[in-house]
Amino acid sequence: MNKTELVSAVAEKAGLSKADAASAVDAVFEAVQEELKKGGDIRLAGFGSFSVSRREASKGRNPSTGAEVDIPARNVPKFSAGKGLKDAVNS
Repeated sequence: MNKTELVSAVAEKAGLSKADAASAVDAVFEAVQEELKKGGDIRLAGFGSFSVSRREASKGRNPSTGAEVDIPARNVPKFSAGKGLKDAVNS
């Protein structure tokens, strides 16, 4: 499912116009991004949690030349599925 299909599904399930559903989906994505950017986390009971994890600097290798490459430290987003989502997927 891509974003357009998600907007259509939200519009249908919530009884909204596609424009209103698109605004709602965009607002949710922006809220998640802003909270993670601040270093916070988002916990949605029964669905899962979004958080930020720190990946330390490391050394890697260029596969074509074999040369060693420095990989800088960075923050990465992480999602952990909740019990409700896991149960829904496995039933």
